[in-house]
Amino acid sequence: MLDRIPNAEEMTALIGQPLYDIWQKLCAMIDEKYDMERLWNNGGKAWTYEYKYRRGGKTLCALYAKENVIGFMVIFGKDERTKLELARENYPEAIQKIYDEAKIYHDGKWIMFEPVDTSLLNDFIHLLGIKRKPTRKI
Repeated sequence: MLDRIPNAEEMTALIGQPLYDIWQKLCAMIDEKYDMERLWNNGGKAWTYEYKYRRGGKTLCALYAKENVIGFMVIFGKDERTKLELARENYPEAIQKIYDEAKIYHDGKWIMFEPVDTSLLNDFIHLLGIKRKPTRKI
């Protein structure tokens, strides 16, 4: 856990306004569909911050920030990978490529995206739907 959550100015200084806008839009899209705990942590060795969406002890996804870069990570277990692989043609090549190159660990396939624009955000939300059905009705 972080001692202090970064404010908008600190995040903008770290990642820049364009990426902060993407960060905010992605968070708003997740918040619209899911009622989750949101936890700020330090980002470990590779990142400055981690912002995790969890519920019932299970992580849905996490956003990461470091200087001029944001990350969006989803970890897919075996059954979730099967579902995604059956529907892979529904996703853009960029998502398929990152999925194919992601490393598999004991707890699942760790897929890290580093968005630079909003073009894949709807696809990210669809990927989250494979992990967990949305908990909010629109």
